Amino acid sequence: MPPTPDMIPIWRDGDAVWIVDQRRLPVVWEEHRIDTVAQMAEAIRTLAVRGAPAIGIAGAYGYWIAAQEILAGSPEIAAPAMLARLADAAAQLRTTRPTAVNLGWALDKMHAKASELLTVTMVAPLLIGALGVEAQHIAESDLQMCRLIGSSGAVLIQHGEGILTHCNAGGLATGGYGTALGVIRAAHAMDLDIHVFVDETRPLGQGARLTTYELQQAGIPFTLITDSMAGSVMASGRIQRVITGADRIAANGDAVNKIGTYGVAVLAKYHGIPFHIAAPSSTVDLSLASGDLIPIEERDATEVHAHYDASDYFAQVPVFNPAFDMIPHELIASIITEQGVLEPPYEGRLAEHLLSA
Repeated sequence: MPPTPDMIPIWRDGDAVWIVDQRRLPVVWEEHRIDTVAQMAEAIRTLAVRGAPAIGIAGAYGYWIAAQEILAGSPEIAAPAMLARLADAAAQLRTTRPTAVNLGWALDKMHAKASELLTVTMVAPLLIGALGVEAQHIAESDLQMCRLIGSSGAVLIQHGEGILTHCNAGGLATGGYGTALGVIRAAHAMDLDIHVFVDETRPLGQGARLTTYELQQAGIPFTLITDSMAGSVMASGRIQRVITGADRIAANGDAVNKIGTYGVAVLAKYHGIPFHIAAPSSTVDLSLASGDLIPIEERDATEVHAHYDASDYFAQVPVFNPAFDMIPHELIASIITEQGVLEPPYEGRLAEHLLSA
């Protein structure tokens, strides 16, 4: 399907699942049909699908595809064996990106649904149908949560503010609409005359490639800056607020987001600029006491080398390439979820916040 206002990156069409290849944006909107668990795992691993909520949705659809694959090859499989093979498929998907909690959260929901169904029936069409409905519910719920995040966070925005964002936390990173960009979109719809400053977000340029694309499509004024310019632009008085997404939030409010976010948060604190995290409740991991316990994915050196053309020289240059960094809760002015805006202290209050109506 062509780009929609919500920028939905993954969707179900009948018995098929389709993704937008985000590696190709903004040059071309290219769609791929996903037919196997291996294809979905590769799409997540290689960032064809990326963004914590979006890879959660991808995991859910991947689990549904796994059920179809297993039953196509073994239509008479017994329920315990079916559940074991589904667990293997979930493990294959889970290991693709270790930092974002949404992937494991969605796979756990799908496996719980399968376990419930397999204690009642083993009629293949019923199992496939119910798992497909569950996966689609996860996708649609995320879109609705993003809309609520947007309306919750927009009340923080003042008329005429300059807002800095890092990486891409828009529709492409979620089920649609976006988290940090959801807040920005909602503020723009309120005619608040905002201007967005977009960090390019090296080494893969998710801000430069994807956030600018989404803002341009939405007609929201923006300026692209290099990551190293953020402090200077803050000092110039052009930025009054920072809003980013998150890939996982610990029980004490520590958050992990795309590499470089920690530096942005430190700069914001120094300049007296509020730094906000916008994320759905599925991003909160109450099982981890602090952000120090969140695993940080390290990616291949070629992602850094690719920016430079120096023959074989950079192939020999050692690279440290963590995909994420941790933002201590002391630097976060508020956490915006579908339940509203939570201000510090976060420890002991995040669970209550997520359960509030």
